[in-house]
Amino acid sequence: MKYSLHSFIYAAYMFGAAIKCSDVLLSVQDIFACIILVLWLFCSNIFCNAVGMKSELVDVLDFGAVGNGKADSSEAFLKAWNFVCSRETESVRLIVPGKHTFLLHPVTFSGQCKAREIKFLIHGTIVSPVSPKAWEGLDQGKWLTFYGVSGLKVKGTGEINGRGWGWWNQSCRNHPGLEGCTSLAPTAITFQSCKTSSLSELRIINSSQTHVLIEGSDHFIVKDVIITAPETSPNTDGIHISSASNIVIRNSRIGTGDDCVSIGDHTTNIDISRVKCGPGHGISIGSLGRAGNFVQVQNIRVSRVAFKGTANGARIKTWQVGRGYVRGVTFENLFFNSVKNPIIIDQNYCNVRGACKELPTGVHIRDVTYRNLWGTSSTHVGITMNCSQSVSCTGLLLQSIWLKSAMAGKRVISSCINAHGAAIGVVQPAPCFQD
Repeated sequence: MKYSLHSFIYAAYMFGAAIKCSDVLLSVQDIFACIILVLWLFCSNIFCNAVGMKSELVDVLDFGAVGNGKADSSEAFLKAWNFVCSRETESVRLIVPGKHTFLLHPVTFSGQCKAREIKFLIHGTIVSPVSPKAWEGLDQGKWLTFYGVSGLKVKGTGEINGRGWGWWNQSCRNHPGLEGCTSLAPTAITFQSCKTSSLSELRIINSSQTHVLIEGSDHFIVKDVIITAPETSPNTDGIHISSASNIVIRNSRIGTGDDCVSIGDHTTNIDISRVKCGPGHGISIGSLGRAGNFVQVQNIRVSRVAFKGTANGARIKTWQVGRGYVRGVTFENLFFNSVKNPIIIDQNYCNVRGACKELPTGVHIRDVTYRNLWGTSSTHVGITMNCSQSVSCTGLLLQSIWLKSAMAGKRVISSCINAHGAAIGVVQPAPCFQD
């Protein structure tokens, strides 16, 4: 069993406390009670760990991690993880201590762990390699990956820094004429096939591409996180959800170069609330159906979100070649501060905006509610319902909407194509649903 230095210091302190108890004039019963208390504290921090009775603490420094920000600590982190994963205990804590910076190359922390709960406590800083060459021969889409882990809690007061500018400088999106440009770059943190897990309190910045990917996972919570990247950084979504269910995102601040939160295919029961979004592209369902696949997205709720200076607010976007459905969506209690497209549905999403050919296919968008939305639009069109001529949008509901122009003296309008629904209460701008 390995313990960090502070564990032994704590044990010595407890032993000293027991001796001190005998120095004062106490009754036999008081001395006995004092010793029992000290032994209990001692046991809970050292001996109980050895027999797997309580939460066990493991420090990455004890496995050779070097916190100077230059030496590669990937192998040390893997050794610490594998040790933690093998512990037959109720709960185990793996700590990344504060006041240290750890350089990690691409690494995967695999599951099938024996402990019911693993707390990955990040109080220091974790940084990625700056050069894309570090990914040669490896999966360029991933940096830190948790795979197949249940009962995982990644949290702490620290920071994860993707240092993505090396990838941004060779992005095909930002540099379309650059020879050898790349469209794929690493996601900072991927949670793949994880169950009953969470991510909280951390600061995640400057990812090469998406900051957090939740994929193939169930019952996952993201809360109290800060995610930031420059507004010009390409494809740096804050959180992307794909093939996942029962996902909660709350109490977070996200500002990047792409969607604050994006929701992909095969997702259900997603709840996003109390989020500050901006800069970025808003909160998006989609894009969906790009490969002509059958889309299944349902039971999505977005509430109490403040958008500031974003390209979009509440957005649903699908490709014409797609099939399937998006249904049971609620956007409510949203505030827009100078947002280009506060409310937008685009079923005609394609590579060249405004030049999509009409196709007989499409993803059916239905039963979408917009309730208690207000604020300012930085463009002339505050509500856009650009639905397919082949597969219309149905069951749309606008209730208590108040949007005005961010520019003095300007007015805001609605624009609809093949959109069908109803309005309740005050709706400004006036809806333009077709009969």
